[in-house]
Amino acid sequence: MREFENPDRWDRVAEHYETTAHPFTARFAEAALARVPLTGSSRVLDVAAGTGALALAAARTGAQVLAVDFSPGMVARIAGAGLPNVDARVMDGQALALPDGGFDAVFSIFGVIMFPDWRKGLAEMARVTRPGGSGVVATWQDQGAATFLLLGEIRRRLFPELESRAMPEGVRALGDPAGFTRALVAAGYAAPRIDRVTFDYALDVAMLDDPDTVFGLSPDWVDLSAADRAAVIAEARRMAGGRPVLPIPSTALIGVAER
Repeated sequence: MREFENPDRWDRVAEHYETTAHPFTARFAEAALARVPLTGSSRVLDVAAGTGALALAAARTGAQVLAVDFSPGMVARIAGAGLPNVDARVMDGQALALPDGGFDAVFSIFGVIMFPDWRKGLAEMARVTRPGGSGVVATWQDQGAATFLLLGEIRRRLFPELESRAMPEGVRALGDPAGFTRALVAAGYAAPRIDRVTFDYALDVAMLDDPDTVFGLSPDWVDLSAADRAAVIAEARRMAGGRPVLPIPSTALIGVAER
C-alpha cells in the first residue's frame, strides 16, 4: 500500500493538513462552487472531503451537504465544525454506500485523483449524481502544487541524481484536459468543461522553522536524510530572498460535467 492510500497516514497529518493545505485548497473549492449554482434545497456530496474545504464552503450556501472520507481523522475535523447542514461520514469513495441519483451536485476537490482506482471513484460520483445534476472534479497537474512543487524544484536543483516519487496515476491521467474530458465521459458524465485555475500558495517563511509542517505530506521529503533536509530548507530560504512570504504559483484543472 502506498502512503497516500493509507487512511492512518491521513489521520496522522489531519492537523497539519487543516493548518497548511486547507486554506489553500479552499480557494479552488470556491472556484469549483462558483461553477455550479446551489440553493438551500440542493443536496451536495463532497467525496474524499479531507478537512472539508468544499463541504464547509457549500454549507454556507444553505445546501444540505454530506462529506465523506476514508480517514476518520479528517472526518472528525469536519464534524467538529458543528454545522447543522453538514453530515460527515467515514466512507470509501470507490464504493459509496449511497443510493443512485441522490445528489444534485457531487464534488471531489483533489480527492478522487488520489484513489488507487480513480476510474471507479469517478464512476461512483456519476452514479450518485441525479439526472440533470452536476459532477465537479479538481485535479493538480503532473507536478502537484504548493509545497510539493517547491520541494520538487529544490530536489531537482540540489539532488539531480535522486528520483522523485511519481504522482498518483489519477493526477497524471487527469492533468491533461483531453484525458480529463475522456475520463469524465467514460464515468457516465456528459458535456464536460475543463477550466484551468491558478492561485499563489503563500508560504510563510517562518514555517520553515518546523519543516515537517511544510513538507511532511510529501513522500519526497520523508526519503531525504537529515543533511539533505537541512539543505532544502536553506535553499527555500535563499529563494525567499529575505521576504516573509514565498509565493508558489499553483495550477489546477476543474472539470464540470452533467449527468
